[in-house]
This record gives sequence, C-alpha cells and structure tokens, in this order.
Amino acid sequence: MNSKKIRDLTFILHRYVGLAVGLVLIIVGLTGSLLVFEQDFDHLAIAQQYGHITPQKEQLSPESVVNIIQARYAARSDLKLFRIYLPDAPDTPYIGQLASTDGHRTEVFVNPYTGKIMGQRLWDQTLIGIMLNLHYTLMAGETGIIIVGITALLMCILSITGLILWPGWRRLITGFKIKLDAHPKRANFDIHKVAGIITVVFLFFTGFTGFCWNFYDLTEPIIYAVTFTPKLSEPVSQPIFGKSILNLTQQLKIANAALPGAITKSIYFPDKPENALQIRMKLPQENIEYGNSNVYLDQYSGKVLRVDNGLKLSLGDRVLNSFVPLHYGTFWGLPSRILYVFVGLAPLILFITGFVMWRYRYQAKTRISDRPSELSHSRRD
Repeated sequence: MNSKKIRDLTFILHRYVGLAVGLVLIIVGLTGSLLVFEQDFDHLAIAQQYGHITPQKEQLSPESVVNIIQARYAARSDLKLFRIYLPDAPDTPYIGQLASTDGHRTEVFVNPYTGKIMGQRLWDQTLIGIMLNLHYTLMAGETGIIIVGITALLMCILSITGLILWPGWRRLITGFKIKLDAHPKRANFDIHKVAGIITVVFLFFTGFTGFCWNFYDLTEPIIYAVTFTPKLSEPVSQPIFGKSILNLTQQLKIANAALPGAITKSIYFPDKPENALQIRMKLPQENIEYGNSNVYLDQYSGKVLRVDNGLKLSLGDRVLNSFVPLHYGTFWGLPSRILYVFVGLAPLILFITGFVMWRYRYQAKTRISDRPSELSHSRRD
C-alpha cells in the first residue's frame, strides 16, 4: 500500500471518528476545563457557605474530630465514615466523608480548633460533584463510564491520525499559519490544523489516562505487566478476638515513625475487620498535592504492614501515579493548569471546524453528482 492510500485511509478514519464522538468529547472537554481548578473553587465555596475559620494556637487531633463526627451521626446507621481529610491550611476545616448505603457521599466540615460542625452537604449535589459525574460518566452510571472510556480511547486515535495528517510535516511554517483574511473554507481549515497541533499531545494524554481510569480493572494489570512490576498484595489486618482496634492517635504516631518527615494528608478507615488502616502522607520533596506516600497499619495491633515511599515507588506505580498530573495538567503548576483550561476547549473548536470541513466536502460532492443529471436534462431539451 502506497503512502497516498495510507493517508487517504487515515483521513477517512480521522473524519468519521471525529464526527461520531465529537459531541461526547465536547461535553467531556468543557467539564474538564471547569474541573482543572476544582480544588480552588471548592475551597472558596466551602468558606463562603459554611463560614471562615480563624486560626488559633492548636488544632484538635484527628482522633478527636473522628469522635465528634461519629457521635453526631451515631443515629444514622445508613452512614459510615470512610475517610477524613486533615486541614491543608490554618484556615481550612477537617473534612469527613461518609458513605451511605444507597451509594451517595456526605461531606461534613469540622472547625479544627473548636470542634464545631460547620455544616454538611451531599457531594453529588454540588456543582463540582455534578461536573465530575458528567465528565466521568455522562451521568449515566456504569454505561456512561464505558461510553466515556471508549470515547477517550478514540480521542487517542484522533490525536494520532491528526498528527499524521498535519500539513506542517511538509512545510513547518504552513502548519502553524492561520490566514483569517482568506476564503472562509481556508480560514476554517487553518484554525482546525493549528488548534489540533498545539493541543495534540495534551489531548492524547488526557484521553489515554481517562481510558485507563474508566477501564482500570483492565488497564492496571497491563501497566504492571509491561513495566515488569509485580503488583503488591493488599495489606491485611489480623483480627484479635475480644480486642478492639487501636486508637487513632497511637496509629498516627506509628505512621509518623515509619515515614519520618512526612505530613499526614488523609486517613482511610477500614470497612472490614480484615482490612488495614491506610494513612496517606506527603513527603516534603513530593510535588503532588496530597502526596503519593502511604503507610498501612494493622488496625488492631498497629503493626506496620507496608510503607509506600512516594519517592521510591516501583516503575508501574510511578506510571499510574503520573496519570493525575497528566490528566489534570498539574505537572507545571499554575501555567499548565491554565493551559489545560484551553485544552478542554479544543474538542469544541476541532469539532466545529471539522464539521464545517466535512460540510464543504459534502456540498462539493453533491454538486458534482448533480452535474450528470443536469447534462442529461439539457441534452433532452
């Protein structure tokens, strides 16, 4: 097969895949743009809705806050505390997350100095929660996860085919030039090619990471396999008959000794007697907001079951952890996050300009196909 045929097939694939999944990509892209700064917007919304916190000398311990939350919701058998986020600044609250039997998540905010419960909210009903649900599932549950995952994979194909078709391979300057004063057809094409080449790498990685997340049970073992990384078994607690779990303050002391210098960011509570207590921590050298370090403890004896040092992870784990900065655009800090706002707008621009290009071609083919009929009529006349 010669290069012209390959290019023609690539063009056909690029065109019809883009038309087929363009609307879904627009939804995912626009919501993605809004979610780039989700933490910043959420912190602002929490402060405005539940009140500002005045920093004091000493904060309450995580164990005290856990006891406050559990006492408050003791009568709610349908809610179970599964995670707590520690304050990441002097004026931010503890955030406890409770899972309900119907699959919803309730967040409760606690003043870290007074222990006062500032308020609660259903995560699914917040603006960020709605946007995330739309971005990840199209608000269609498991079916939506599959649709978005497949669409993300097709976006990778669109990125590769678009890169192959980019005219700048023949003349570099032409590939980045937009002639807005030219015929609308040419100007439209120029906008499409330039918007595509500027965002192609970022679109590919957001598509690839999104596909891997939506089909995580499939892709995780593949990533471990191709990186020749053995997957570590899940840490397991050993229940002791008649003995209650070790108190949280003691557990945190053990975790701090296991990973010196790290700051505790969040705590994941076991949902089964045999599960381990997971304490997520961040070392000073880590640039991920919540860190990639973890300490797993036996919830009864406090024995250290596993320590994941975020600076010494296996290749497979490093690849999996790289998905967050690649997908959310946090790898260059604020500049890359701003860039990703525009990357999220790219599917809309590319779909509109791509549709216009297809429309021009369709109209041209229609005119050509009508000519024989016109000639036939003229001969009869």
